[in-house]
Amino acid sequence: MENNSPDYASNPSIQKKKKSVFREYAEAIFIALLLALFIRTFIVQAFKIPSGSMKKTLLIGDHILVSKFAYGTHIPNVIPFFNIKLFDDIVLFQKVPEHGDIIVFKYPKNESRDFIKRVIGIPGDLLEVRQQKVYINEKLIAEEHVQHTDPPGTSRLVPRDDFGPVMVPPGHLFMMGDNRENSQDSRFWGFLDINKIKGKALVIYWSWNSEDSWVRFDRFGQILR
Repeated sequence: MENNSPDYASNPSIQKKKKSVFREYAEAIFIALLLALFIRTFIVQAFKIPSGSMKKTLLIGDHILVSKFAYGTHIPNVIPFFNIKLFDDIVLFQKVPEHGDIIVFKYPKNESRDFIKRVIGIPGDLLEVRQQKVYINEKLIAEEHVQHTDPPGTSRLVPRDDFGPVMVPPGHLFMMGDNRENSQDSRFWGFLDINKIKGKALVIYWSWNSEDSWVRFDRFGQILR
């Protein structure tokens, strides 16, 4: 006796529908990935603080959001996940940071690493550090955010407590960490090319104390200044 019931396993319309649903999911995932990549490249990117060089402004375990367009639009020049540089850094609509801005940038000695420091000197500034105090154009600047752990003159590293005077050249910045005795910054590796800037630090959105295994809820939403 002939079986006239439909064969769902071989029904072309059902197979076509399954392929259509799969295609819709695949397209949605692809678009979501492209959107995430676009946001990360041009709008905002998340970073985790791995060291104490910016204490007490930023602590180890703080997670921050960084504006990628605050100082211009950086043209992507690295193959994702491989860190292979295709061409020199190009920035459109470039803007020079202001004194005191906290920025993320490519470490000049190893551009595969990201550093975060505070802008101390901008192009044209005459900068000098005397006994841990910073002078810009021969005027002492107020630095309420700075943390000192050692008294002046207790280090064999000459540039740590006394540096300069130097003139910040065009297209460059002088960077320093807030934790002055525990920061590898422009005192040791020189000026920062503004083309190496990745963005401006905006806000802490998450903070985890790994030593005591607890969440620092009080740091959530802190605007970085």
